[in-house]
Amino acid sequence: MFLKQLNLTHYKNLEASQFHFQAPINCFIGNNGIGKSNVLDSIYHLAFTKSYFNPSSVQNIQFGKEFFLIEGKFEKDGKEEKINCSLKKGQKKTVKRNGKVYTKIADHIGLIPLVIVSPADRDLIIDGSSTRRKFMDGVIGQTDKTYLKNLSDYNKILAQRNALLKFFAQNRTFDADTLDIYNHQMTELAHPIFEKRMAFMKVFLPIFAKRYYSISQGAEEVDVQYQSDLSEKKLSDLLDQNLEKDKILQFSSVGIHKDDLNLLISGMPIKKFGSQGQQKTFLIALKLAQFDFIKEKSGMNPIVLLDDIFDKLDQDRVTQTIQLFDNERLGQIFISDTHEDRIKAALKRSSSDYEIFNLS
Repeated sequence: MFLKQLNLTHYKNLEASQFHFQAPINCFIGNNGIGKSNVLDSIYHLAFTKSYFNPSSVQNIQFGKEFFLIEGKFEKDGKEEKINCSLKKGQKKTVKRNGKVYTKIADHIGLIPLVIVSPADRDLIIDGSSTRRKFMDGVIGQTDKTYLKNLSDYNKILAQRNALLKFFAQNRTFDADTLDIYNHQMTELAHPIFEKRMAFMKVFLPIFAKRYYSISQGAEEVDVQYQSDLSEKKLSDLLDQNLEKDKILQFSSVGIHKDDLNLLISGMPIKKFGSQGQQKTFLIALKLAQFDFIKEKSGMNPIVLLDDIFDKLDQDRVTQTIQLFDNERLGQIFISDTHEDRIKAALKRSSSDYEIFNLS
């Protein structure tokens, strides 16, 4: 997968920009706030039909404008793929592939394999379970459309069940038959999702552990444990057992929407017991393992986005990080940074061609 051209119109703070790419490594250099991250985010947007940093689509329209347009020309398996993503205020977002509008935007996910690394990744460690589920779903979803469909359907039914529980509380009523319909539908979808997540972790964990060992030179052991309510019982039983609790809370307290990943270092939670350096190594190993998994499943080299990750790192660590990704030949690498000298010094030790784009 290779991005050859990128055109942006009214995207965030970028009025009108056009970029042509020929090198495997492309670096966007400029002061903070100039739009470096927005360029990388637009590439992410073309892959996932939404912004990595601001999922609210209308807020990605440049201030004072009525629409945004992102156009990308990719080369995939020797063929050109033209992807357009646009949004006009008051209308639905439109995603086109080679001029044809997707009837279901979800059908686009997986066409452009991509992995992003950014300071926001620390949220995987410090935030709640939803962030870690998003990471897991994002990796699986790029290579499994059935999984994405099941997950989408489950979340819709979950929202309906929660709305029903709230209706019961507000109106002091209860309808067991209607609730049972939602319980049955959720159960039918939950177990395939659970099995996919279990299968994913069985493959992903050894890749991650190997990556961490390589980066840290075996300094400590790490683990990622998948936690789910469904590990012990069927969802139908869990919903029945927690009915009174759910009626009080007015939402569904059990299910695959409560799954989590327990991130451990030397048997202890890395959030509490991992140093800053260990946490950064943990996250980079997670992302490298994500690359490996997607590459193996899709048969394609993912595009890599390294967004502003070199701040507060010394030159040796900057060079080492770039080499980790470059040595894998995982496709194109796009980098954003504030220091041109730092990036150039690191890239001099790379065997790949690179190009610098100075934004001002």
